[in-house]
Amino acid sequence: MELFFAHEIAAGEVFLDQEESAHCVKVLRHRTGDEIDVIDGAGNLYHCRIQDAGAKETRALVLDKKEGWGAHPYNLTLACCPTKNNERFEWFVEKATEVGVDTIVPVIGEHSERKVYKTERAKRIALSATKQSLKAKLPEIPEAIGVKEFIRGCKDGLRLIAYCFEGETPRQSITEAISDYKGRDVTVLIGPEGDFSQAEAALALECGFIPIHLGPSRLRTETAAITAAEAVYFRYL
Repeated sequence: MELFFAHEIAAGEVFLDQEESAHCVKVLRHRTGDEIDVIDGAGNLYHCRIQDAGAKETRALVLDKKEGWGAHPYNLTLACCPTKNNERFEWFVEKATEVGVDTIVPVIGEHSERKVYKTERAKRIALSATKQSLKAKLPEIPEAIGVKEFIRGCKDGLRLIAYCFEGETPRQSITEAISDYKGRDVTVLIGPEGDFSQAEAALALECGFIPIHLGPSRLRTETAAITAAEAVYFRYL
């Protein structure tokens, strides 16, 4: 199934931008009269007929609309510290989108090796993964903020923090933490390669985050984030 992303939808028509139009017309050879499927990034799928096939902009008439197409029954926020190797974080963005995530928040911690993160490329990767995994809703990827700022601003739902401090605050597994949760809003906070600082972890607990572990293996940051995404995914199947 081919999916295209519409940046504009108005008056029963969808409009593909230059990049999407080039893929539709030049690569896949669609022409006026062909029927295509288009997502809007907000969870809607549109079955359309091309009215004007242009390499710079393609206009199509909406024939049918399906709301909540490819949706999952939970709302997952993954707040994860960007890795020193940017490709590893981009891999996480791609795979988390495929599994099912609603918001990916790059957070900068006291031990983060990467102190600046721009989200433009991550958003493009998320769009590609959204289409590839047959979803209609794009995950939100806001600009990076500090770990403590994120903790203080996170108020709703089940809030979990995964860290590696040995022998300290008792931690349950993520499976145990989410097994009896009846809500649908879940937030998981994943630290950098150097883990959270003691002050960051203490603040999280003070603000109501539940300390968890992701099993006996020591995981890389991006692997930990994917493991958390999959745990939530399987919990709600």
